[in-house]
Amino acid sequence: MSNDLQKLTLFYDGACPLCQAEILFLTRRNKAGLLDFVDINSDRYDPVSVGVSCEQALAAMYGQYADGSLINGAAVFPEAYRRANLPFLAWLFSRKVVQPSLRMGYQFFAKNRHAISRIFGPCALWLVHATSKTKS
Repeated sequence: MSNDLQKLTLFYDGACPLCQAEILFLTRRNKAGLLDFVDINSDRYDPVSVGVSCEQALAAMYGQYADGSLINGAAVFPEAYRRANLPFLAWLFSRKVVQPSLRMGYQFFAKNRHAISRIFGPCALWLVHATSKTKS
């Protein structure tokens, strides 16, 4: 993993179980400390300083680099995976050939994440917890 990567803060919906599972997974992989996580429903989220309204942040995942620049939607994932030392996922999610499908899939997920999470969220959270216990 490159030492020249900027820290990336991920703004996520903590009321979404699938989002929680992804953040928990990334938190456990964040050995280099290159990721920070802020629940947009918490007091830590300041839409004015970030430059993203709560409504915008609920519509798509946002990331903010240490220099203040923002990324959002499917573009957040390869950057997060790169910092979480998941090079294959970072590579896969950054391929131009898969970007249109990822963007469409992410847009669908973002709009329907609470309904999707009711079905898959508990299982995803259980899986992240179970796999972290076997590696401890």
